[in-house]
Amino acid sequence: MTSIITNTGAMAALQTLRAINSDMETVQSRISSGYRVEKAADNAAYWSIATTMRSDNATLSTVQDALGLGAAKTDTAYTGLKSAIDVVTKIKSKITAASEPGVDKTKIDKELTELKNQLSSISKSASFSGENWLYNTSSAGASVKQIVASFNRSPDGGVSLTTLDYNASASIMIDGYSAGRGLLTKDWAVAQPTAGGGTTTVSYYLINAGSTQMGVGSEIKLGVNTTKDQLSGMLQAVENMLQRLTDSASTLGAISSRIDMQNNFVSTLRDTIDKGVGRLVDADMNEESTRLKALQTQQQLGIQALSIANTNAQNILSLFKS
Repeated sequence: MTSIITNTGAMAALQTLRAINSDMETVQSRISSGYRVEKAADNAAYWSIATTMRSDNATLSTVQDALGLGAAKTDTAYTGLKSAIDVVTKIKSKITAASEPGVDKTKIDKELTELKNQLSSISKSASFSGENWLYNTSSAGASVKQIVASFNRSPDGGVSLTTLDYNASASIMIDGYSAGRGLLTKDWAVAQPTAGGGTTTVSYYLINAGSTQMGVGSEIKLGVNTTKDQLSGMLQAVENMLQRLTDSASTLGAISSRIDMQNNFVSTLRDTIDKGVGRLVDADMNEESTRLKALQTQQQLGIQALSIANTNAQNILSLFKS
């Protein structure tokens, strides 16, 4: 039946054209934004996952910054310890040289004094961002340093941070409050030879930092009356200090290596999360451009079909004219 009131052909063509135009708007939006899922209305589940993972990725970026700061602090402390080891090694050599007969011990002591001053300078200057892991003046002593290492999200939605911990008390070289907490200011008990062929326990420290709480040992200093047995005891004390400094430097080196590995892991993890989010919400530009071409063709055909449907009413009018 043909009707001039209801043009079913035009209505069908118009509905088809509207659907094509709607699809074109969707495709053009994807092409312009680059997203297949740009808002929650596009796909609520994927949008929710992508939004959460983007938030976590931003947090991981902050974790990387924290790892970089931790690496800088660790490297600063390690550099200070490495320099201190070199200086203490020289002190060890000077004490050994003082054991030679006829050597002017007072001149060697002047060299020792300058080397001690260098150790104090190293200890005080090994600071980064207000933290010094080699020098302390606080009555509370050095604390455990925590470096943020990772951000974790559990299956139930809970979040937490993982830290790398380092006990800075193991690397304090000079303690201005309690001498016993500093590797170079504490008393080192050694078995010192005696004239009778036996040994006696004596204590030596390397640097007098004027600490509030001092030990009872003797400072490693050379004078005209310094005996060979005393030099032997001093040498053993310096050797003990050197071993502890080396152990502390090894610990810091291991932590520095761990920080580098964790930083690389976090960087790789962020890239992986970006790829995963992209698979969920990114638009396939090749596919979308192909669909756009097809929809443009369909749109042209829809307009043509609508034009033909509207022409039918004019054909009825020509019947009455005849």
